[in-house]
Amino acid sequence: MSRLRLVGVFLRLGVLNELQYRANFWIQLIRSLVNLATALAGLGVVFSQATTLDGWRQDELLALVGVYFLVGAGVNLVFLPSMSQFIGDVRKGTLDYVLTKPEDAQLLVSIRRVDIWRLIDVAMGFGVNGVALARLGSDLGPGRAAAFGLTLLAGGAIVYSFLLALATTAFWFVRVENILVVFQSMYVAGRWPVGIYPPWLRGTLTFVVPIAFAITVPASALVGRLDWPTLVGTVVLAAAMLAFSRWFWSVGVRHYSGASA
Repeated sequence: MSRLRLVGVFLRLGVLNELQYRANFWIQLIRSLVNLATALAGLGVVFSQATTLDGWRQDELLALVGVYFLVGAGVNLVFLPSMSQFIGDVRKGTLDYVLTKPEDAQLLVSIRRVDIWRLIDVAMGFGVNGVALARLGSDLGPGRAAAFGLTLLAGGAIVYSFLLALATTAFWFVRVENILVVFQSMYVAGRWPVGIYPPWLRGTLTFVVPIAFAITVPASALVGRLDWPTLVGTVVLAAAMLAFSRWFWSVGVRHYSGASA
């Protein structure tokens, strides 16, 4: 079975599972609308007192909010649900059912759970970005679109690698679910460009918890603020983190003692 087909199978299973609880659609819709209203209200308060924030204009920050929703949707659609289940399987010793399957185990633990209603945030993110570009009066030309797509994919790869590395520590530590909760709490800081934070927090959100590469960099590409060194550095970092998380995963698997051990 090809990897794309496997992803499609898990996506279909996730849809079928979630359709059993259709009230979740309305819950997620209300949650997403509240989050969007909160983000827009924050922008309104800031720009009622200033014309720019760390050099970002209001409509540019609106685009950043759109990217914030897009990346957050990707993280909560697949990565966080799957990593949470993976951590639980390690703790209970039931990861054996994954490791004994003929497909790549890392891929399986990364896509096993799909929270399909998070697609609401995907639609909302694209909608906000469309409004932002229209208000900026700028066309998304081929070069800028390519840079945005590339940095968005690279940012997603960086976040995925980071979450996989965090979850892999479950092979050595008993309860690490709270680490994922801490990540979700810090992700909220991505609603704003990292340049507004004090140096220690800016460094944390760039090099420790890579929120800057996941949100600020793609938003910069979308509104035409991105320079080539940052673009190249983001892609190189994504490749390096994917390689590291793969290596760290293989080390963790060798330390796993499951129910059959």
